[in-house]
Amino acid sequence: MRALSFLLLFTLCTANVSYSQQPAGQSADAATARDAFIRNLLSRMTLEEKVGQMNQYNGFWDVTGPVPEGGDAERKYEDLRSGRVGSMLNITNTSDTRKLQEVAVKETRLGIPLIFGQDVIHGFKTISPIPLAEAASWDLEAIRKSAELAAREAAASGIHWTFAPMVDISRDPRWGRVMEGAGEDPYLGSRVGVARVRGFQGDDLSDPLTVAACLKHFAGYGFAEGGRDYNTADFGLSTLYNVVLPPFKAGVDAGAATVMNSFNVLNGIPATADAFLQREILKDAWDFQGFVVSDWGSIGEMIPHGYARDRNEAALRAAVAGSDMDMESGMYLTELPELVRDGKVPESLVDEAVLRILGLKYDLGLFADPYRYADAEREKRILSDPARLETVRDMARKSIVLLKNERGVLPLSKNGGSIALIGPLASDKDSPLGSWRLTAEPNSAVSVLEGMQAYSGNTLAYERGVPLAEGETAFVFETKINTTDRSGIPAAVELARSSETVVMVLGEHGFQSGEGRSRAALGLPGLQQELLEAVHAVNPNIVLVLMNGRPLTINWAAEHVPAILEAWHLGTESGHAIAEVLYGDYNPSGKLPMTFPKSVGQIPVYYSHLATGRPEYPGNDLVFWSHYIDQVNEPLYPFGHGLSYSDFRYADLKLQTTEIRPGGSLEVSVRLENASDTPGTEIVQLYVRDHFGSRARPVRELKGFEKVFLEAGGSAEVSFTLSAEDLAYYTAGGTWEAEPGRFSVYVGGSSRASLHADFTLTE
Repeated sequence: MRALSFLLLFTLCTANVSYSQQPAGQSADAATARDAFIRNLLSRMTLEEKVGQMNQYNGFWDVTGPVPEGGDAERKYEDLRSGRVGSMLNITNTSDTRKLQEVAVKETRLGIPLIFGQDVIHGFKTISPIPLAEAASWDLEAIRKSAELAAREAAASGIHWTFAPMVDISRDPRWGRVMEGAGEDPYLGSRVGVARVRGFQGDDLSDPLTVAACLKHFAGYGFAEGGRDYNTADFGLSTLYNVVLPPFKAGVDAGAATVMNSFNVLNGIPATADAFLQREILKDAWDFQGFVVSDWGSIGEMIPHGYARDRNEAALRAAVAGSDMDMESGMYLTELPELVRDGKVPESLVDEAVLRILGLKYDLGLFADPYRYADAEREKRILSDPARLETVRDMARKSIVLLKNERGVLPLSKNGGSIALIGPLASDKDSPLGSWRLTAEPNSAVSVLEGMQAYSGNTLAYERGVPLAEGETAFVFETKINTTDRSGIPAAVELARSSETVVMVLGEHGFQSGEGRSRAALGLPGLQQELLEAVHAVNPNIVLVLMNGRPLTINWAAEHVPAILEAWHLGTESGHAIAEVLYGDYNPSGKLPMTFPKSVGQIPVYYSHLATGRPEYPGNDLVFWSHYIDQVNEPLYPFGHGLSYSDFRYADLKLQTTEIRPGGSLEVSVRLENASDTPGTEIVQLYVRDHFGSRARPVRELKGFEKVFLEAGGSAEVSFTLSAEDLAYYTAGGTWEAEPGRFSVYVGGSSRASLHADFTLTE
């Protein structure tokens, strides 16, 4: 218990947090009033009521039915009536949230309102593309608008708080939750995370059409070993500070109201009990004023982790480490009062947590009006707003990545042709919704078949080919892949044989990625590869549309199929967006936010890797250099890759100066030309290499990007400002700083950009 005693001493020294600091956008007088209100309320609370604010329950009672009698539901209901519940989740309409709020406000001693939370990950009723797909747009304003729409619909339905954005960086596509984040790069991940925080929260949390954001999972969850969900993560301080933490820091600086800790063990300590992360970094160094919520049951999971002996010790370790709210385990409620009375947990720590929670309730305007989010007329109006469909359709179009386009296969002609549409996902109206769409209507997406049927100039015929699921089982909790039913392949082959062009929609069911959906193999599931090869044998004029929640290994397709669209899971308007790209009404501009490997054996594979001492082929027959003997090092498609129907060319990279002084900056410019007769948008990317440092530095790091539209035959000078601060990193001295030395800057259309120039940062 020596280490635990140290943590207690540490938290005693840091527990007296001042809550007089004004929240963003709040005047000094308003901040003072806020602080006085929540402190006065705290002073009137019993210990049990304080701990109750730290307790979050999942929905346990059908409020349209009778009050529960007996069992777990009755116990939770009595806790609610007694003021021992501070928050609830998965209550998703104004009628139910109002009735539960009435219990909290009217039947408890102090009438403290509840916060209602929900996993609003990429839409509420109207579903946007999965977050990984949105990141592929590199369009921060579109991403902000997508989050804003999700917030409006959720808030109109009584929700105050979303458990998003997930800002975990991950380099392992086997991990199913890559679909929920922005990919492998901390710079892009930071920019996307900030856009989503601003979309959810707006400028004023008391606006009843905004929701509080939650940065998750703090920290290291995306580095789960083997890509297996909930598994251990193990890496050093350099990776922590330079890769994992930047998106969290950016989100905190953007005003994110809450942070969720993680399921994983990091360097031997469960994140839920990691005082270094939650207190020393988040609350102390970053001055985070919001509160930390555990992930579902993660306090109790410290027992099977082998870190806590029992419920009592699990609650102690979590509270001491800075976990302010317990999601669903109930351990704070049963254990913390005794721990405080026994002197094992200082009551000041409980007070700190409760002040943070009450502060958010104040900011949401719940003390002024507990029912401000429970307006049934507003709910009906917002959920039927016709503008919502164009918002998600625009986001879907911008998220599509053109991976390959040979022989001018795309865009398709709109008239006079015969098109065979083949694949189990082509007519699917559920998979396009993706994972994490808890409140969406099942089978509510526009299918690719429906999207293409809106274009009537061609002859279009459809064959499924193979079912994706065995026995048509839904992919919710089990993924029973079809590996036996080939009965539809002959009909698909005959249709392909008699058609000019084949569009094949293949990939993953919407529930084959997401939480708990790790995969050891990343090829096309089931019999889809067999179907693809059978169709190709009779008609190689194929457009492959991939529908998936993670990078896949598609080497055969990349070699044999002339055109490949990465269409992810694009949400409600999927089919329309995909059809617009296929027929050229929208020129694709997306870029990959995550590397596509050639094989699982390459993983982790990412562009910003460190060089080894033997990084290059020595040019002879020696085998002693960093490589595989059965696979090239290079991935299938690199980070930042994405083609267009336009032909973009880069030239004339210029640096304003070849020297940056501390605190200074330099201008970087490049000429971009559209050498085609098709207007289009290019995402111009800027990368930097630091050649020498106190720590080994990545071969390249993204430091800027711009979306540039050019008319046919047009050109433009694209400029970036690169500052000394942009060159900073967590050095061997344990500080965030830019070290003097030689740097190279690269500008182009992907992380493989070849145009480059050198500069130095002086002492």
